[in-house]
Amino acid sequence: MKAVINARYSSDSQREESIEGQIRKCTAFAEKNGITVLRHYIDRAFSAKTDNHPEFQNMIKDSNKKLFDTVIVWKLDRFARNRYDSARHKATLKKNGVKVVSATEAIADGSVGIMMETILEGMAEYYSVDLSEKVVRGMTDNALKCMFNGGTLPIGYIIDKEQLKSHY
Repeated sequence: MKAVINARYSSDSQREESIEGQIRKCTAFAEKNGITVLRHYIDRAFSAKTDNHPEFQNMIKDSNKKLFDTVIVWKLDRFARNRYDSARHKATLKKNGVKVVSATEAIADGSVGIMMETILEGMAEYYSVDLSEKVVRGMTDNALKCMFNGGTLPIGYIIDKEQLKSHY
């Protein structure tokens, strides 16, 4: 089998070690299973809420060339955190003879595997939406207390030790 590795991290606050760890696990999986890795498709600081990642899109397009038959991801949530994008892109890959496999999540073939993959994809989307709701709630609470939420301060303001904005 010939494969590519798809790796991604979501935000600028994450570090390159995130990609390195994903690549290491995916490479070990490939070696253990006799799979030849041809290329890495890596997107840095791109959320999986959408499929708008340049290397991910290149990978989907390159699947047409029939050069690889497997996409290895560290976890399914690195492929997508949106069930609809995941289903659409997996259908394209399947049409091109390519299967997505997780290096760390044992997903069987057959009916049990279908259920497990569906649950994992649903959990990934739930996590993303839930985290977003919590962040917005926290930022709203901070704003109501006149606390700094990040970004550029308006001219004439400073942040004190309690993270409160004040005019100087």
